This record gives sequence, structure tokens and C-alpha cells, in this order.
Amino acid sequence: MPDTDYSTKKPAWLSISTDQVIVTLSHPSELNGVTVDKLALRSPTVRDVREANREVGGDDEQRELVLFAALSGVPVVELEGLKMVDFNRLQAGYFRLDNEDGL
Repeated sequence: MPDTDYSTKKPAWLSISTDQVIVTLSHPSELNGVTVDKLALRSPTVRDVREANREVGGDDEQRELVLFAALSGVPVVELEGLKMVDFNRLQAGYFRLDNEDGL
């Protein structure tokens, strides 16, 4: 989880619904062969989480990458190319999406 506390205030770069979060990237990135300035993560299922856990064993960082790849439709290798600030935004978005009230 990023060092910044997003628990009480929704940042301007984050859009949340019951089914997904949309993160506005700080810098456009090429993902799936297209330059994008936003990235959506759909709401995870129990299956998504179990498959990510099963695929990587005990490596928490890799599990997160595999899970985010499944939720965004972007390959792990391309997520690894994101600027760290944008990956931190994905983490914050996932944290919000994973909570029932979005906070």
C-alpha cells in the first residue's frame, strides 16, 4: 500500500463504482499496444484472488501484479513498466475497490 493515506478522502485521479475503479495515470503509458492515460480495475472475485495466490505461492508482490493483470486485462510485464506513482495509484484504487464502502 502506498505511504499516502487515502482512507478518508477520494483523490481527484480516482473514480470508484461498485464494479470498478478507474485510475488516471500521472503519465500516459503504452499498455496492450495503446497509449492510455487511465486504467480500470474491475472488482475482484474470490476466484481471481485464489488463482493469483495459487499461481505465485508466497510472493506478495508478484501476487499483486498477477491479480492486477487479471483485473485490468494488462499483462504483468506491462504493469511492471508503469511509473511507481501510477502503480501506487492502482494499489490505492484496489484497496478502495476491495472495501464495501469504497473508503
